[in-house]
Amino acid sequence: MSEDAVDLLFHALADATRRDIVRRSAAGDLSVSRLAEGYAMSFAAVQKHVAVLARAGLVTKTRRGRELLVVADQDALARARDALDRLEADWRGRVERMAGLLVDPATAPIPPTKGHES
Repeated sequence: MSEDAVDLLFHALADATRRDIVRRSAAGDLSVSRLAEGYAMSFAAVQKHVAVLARAGLVTKTRRGRELLVVADQDALARARDALDRLEADWRGRVERMAGLLVDPATAPIPPTKGHES
């Protein structure tokens, strides 16, 4: 997954309303009209949130007659989880390396020198 795609994904998930839309639409197709009923904002504002989620690949939009249906893309959520797992692994490695640098030299084991075996 490219850095740009990860940025889009986490930008979309940074907003509580968009996270809620993803959660609500994970159960299946839900119309934007129905989604809008649950928020204290205009229908147009909900449409904009859905557009951000769609650009990030977190939801898909389909037309059924006059209704615009939204459903969460479970694969996109798995990609977000994978991106977070990679970040966690990177940071754990960094923290372990920093911890190794902070070891008190007086109590640290003496590493063997090259050419000599213990």
